[in-house]
Amino acid sequence: MESPNPPTRVLFVCLGNICRSPAAEGVFLHQLGEAQALDQFVVDSAGTGSWHVGKPADARMRAAASRRGIELPSRARQIEVADLSRFDHILTMDADNLRGVHALAANPSAQIESLTRYCRQHRATEVPDPYYGGPEAFEHVLDLLNDACAGLLKALLEARPPAHH
Repeated sequence: MESPNPPTRVLFVCLGNICRSPAAEGVFLHQLGEAQALDQFVVDSAGTGSWHVGKPADARMRAAASRRGIELPSRARQIEVADLSRFDHILTMDADNLRGVHALAANPSAQIESLTRYCRQHRATEVPDPYYGGPEAFEHVLDLLNDACAGLLKALLEARPPAHH
């Protein structure tokens, strides 16, 4: 039966939308699938910059995610002002991304915050950009995203109104 509750709309944001935010999107979708909650969410990712628009996620990030059984199907896009009203939650990877998103609009309806505040196992103030790092940098990012997305999912599921059947 169709749930009368609209889906919770979540947008992950990094700089170029080819490493961290598509990985966050993929990790979150994977966790939603495991929680059988895919129908309760709309998930997307974007970058504050436009360099990589239309490109798939970085091949190194796709490979690292794939080893964990996680698909990263998204294509890079740049965040736009409309996203601040289109999404309920906008989660950024670092302080620069957070400032970039806040700079887009004075009164966003979305809740904009750092993704790492949902980490439960790791102590991190940001998800570091792995672009210039080796394979371990991509693994570290996935470890952080796995942790943060699990905390985020728990918080968002608890915040959703119960489905009426």
